Amino acid sequence: MPAPLVPNDDLYARLEVGPDASPEAIELAWRALLRKHHPDVAGDGAEALERAKRINVAHDWLSDPDLRARYDADRAGVPAAVASRSAGATRGRTGPVAHAPWRRSAAMRARPRRPAGPRRTDLVSGTPDERLARFLARVERLTPDELDRLAAADPPPIAFLATVRRFLPPDAREAFAACELALAARVPRPRWAEAGLREGLLSAAAEVVLAPFLDGLLAEPFRGRARERLLRAWDASVDQPRHGPNAAAVEALIARVGAWSPAEVAAFVRASSGVDAVQRPWPAALDRDEDEALRISAELAARDLAAAVPPAGVAASPAARARRLAARLGYATALRHAYPAGVYQRIAAALDAVAAPGPPGAEGPEVRRAR
Repeated sequence: MPAPLVPNDDLYARLEVGPDASPEAIELAWRALLRKHHPDVAGDGAEALERAKRINVAHDWLSDPDLRARYDADRAGVPAAVASRSAGATRGRTGPVAHAPWRRSAAMRARPRRPAGPRRTDLVSGTPDERLARFLARVERLTPDELDRLAAADPPPIAFLATVRRFLPPDAREAFAACELALAARVPRPRWAEAGLREGLLSAAAEVVLAPFLDGLLAEPFRGRARERLLRAWDASVDQPRHGPNAAAVEALIARVGAWSPAEVAAFVRASSGVDAVQRPWPAALDRDEDEALRISAELAARDLAAAVPPAGVAASPAARARRLAARLGYATALRHAYPAGVYQRIAAALDAVAAPGPPGAEGPEVRRAR
């Protein structure tokens, strides 16, 4: 049976979503548009029938991963043979469709997935008024560490929240706007200005306030995935230690680095010669998608350890490299339990040289001398 011809118009525009739309956003847009434009609602005229048909065709193509890959490749001007191989082969390899933000890599898909759904039930149980009251009360009690975690969290794709907002009925839109104002009143103004933190809170608010709307449009598994996306930042940030399960090791390292002398900073940089200070060693045993809480812990550990490097007495260039190396070390320390045996020791090996003098004639980073 020949493959269907790729549609020559904009399927994303038909569904009023962007090319980065997640499967949940595509499903939500399709159902919302059909509710508005189905012939049973809009009338059975030729124009209404044609529009409903085009909406369904767009959904058929964009909800099927292989057809969507073919369509995206065709839009990018990839030859048909290459597009066919990209669509039919294992995803996650090179090619124009391999890096779509809604697609997990082949390695990640091969791992068993954890059960969908939030780890916290307080925001998805009880009546809508009870859920909202619990949510706003908890927002008022967010600690500085929890706010930092929310700011560092990876929020749902903006396209998904934009799709939800676009199709809200007036009453749901008003309720969500009121919740947004309530959140802004409960979070310190400078923190509310942080885009990541604000998006993380609004995502959780969308699940709390808009659950009836989402329940009515999305069937499983889309509903469960949407809930997981919306509460992901909240789940990974609230009631979590700043530096995760290895907090004691991270905090001991922060104290140690903060007490370094300029000579010790220089020894650390010298012992790290050849190390890529920008590269962050994510453990292969972890899934960035599913281990968001650990990723946040590692990011904050990196930030805090870099800030601990004493600024005085070291020239600007080696001091900047010392901060980057310290950030890399903090990141790895927060994840040390997930590395194979010996890997963390190799990452942290430069620490052993800090208290030891350099070899005779070794030239280290420039150290400022007091005048």
